Amino acid sequence: MDAGLFGGTFNPIHNGHVGVIQYVKAHCALDTIILYPSALPPHKSNVNLASAQDRLSMVKGAVKHLNGFQVSDIELQRQGPSFTIDTISQFKSVFGNDTRFHLLLGSDAFFDTPSWKQARQIFGAVPMIVMQRGERTGMASYASFIDEHIAKGYKLKNDNIFVHDGLFPIRICNVPRIDISSTQIRNRIKSGKSISGLVPEYVETFIRTKDLYK
Repeated sequence: MDAGLFGGTFNPIHNGHVGVIQYVKAHCALDTIILYPSALPPHKSNVNLASAQDRLSMVKGAVKHLNGFQVSDIELQRQGPSFTIDTISQFKSVFGNDTRFHLLLGSDAFFDTPSWKQARQIFGAVPMIVMQRGERTGMASYASFIDEHIAKGYKLKNDNIFVHDGLFPIRICNVPRIDISSTQIRNRIKSGKSISGLVPEYVETFIRTKDLYK
């Protein structure tokens, strides 16, 4: 089984998240995508961060009617910051060798990977799918970044996949541009504006019922 791993703060999850992962699942031949909220994101401020359990509930509700999507609380069960290398290792331990994992990242997160814990080991642990949302960074820019900050020896194959003799492939996937962000949604709520159409109905109802982000 080929499974995508899609983690994030999801504060809150919105229709941009959902639309993009549906596209990636269909175009990258993934059998399933596992979404997992971060408990303590090491690279993000915790200002106006909904509780981990509330964010988990919103993610579950957002995808409950979609086929081929799962939600995991794997990072909520660990103590301390949520480091990607630890999460990958834990997923592999739980699922075993029959599951081939692929890490899904937005392009901003991908370009930040050199600052991550044990970054080199991540590229030696799983293939990566970089979701490029409309900015269309050229392959030459990716090649230069990969060579300088990740590892020497990656070569471009089939126009959008970088391959390496000792590390896993990095695939650049151009996904639909959906101009929605969690920050935008939180700001609209603070200003008393509607978020209808920006988040799944379940999430909109959950936020209103719980009185989040006020």
